[in-house]
Amino acid sequence: MHKADCLFCKMARGEIPTERLIDDDQLFAIRDINPRAPVHVLLIPKQHLPSARAIEPAHGPLLGALFARANEAARIEGVFEDGFRLAFNVGDAAGMTVHHLHLHLLGGRQLGPEG
Repeated sequence: MHKADCLFCKMARGEIPTERLIDDDQLFAIRDINPRAPVHVLLIPKQHLPSARAIEPAHGPLLGALFARANEAARIEGVFEDGFRLAFNVGDAAGMTVHHLHLHLLGGRQLGPEG
């Protein structure tokens, strides 16, 4: 299910063209347009979920796919061996700017502590 005015849902529907690193029936991965590190990939479910707050046990397969595809994206981007960070922002106070669940993959430099 998509939300009509959601940026990531529009991307999932093909209304906004994107260069996708990964694209399957559950999710797609794109490079962030405002990267916080040399490698900054967003893994975005095609199903609209407003944030991790909406996750229920039935979403287990989707979460498994997100993490498996994150490993694939890390290999594509050349950071799998050296290390990378995976993060979900949840809510405005955490810096969530698009209210559609997405996983950030960051790497390509030494990453300091967050918080």
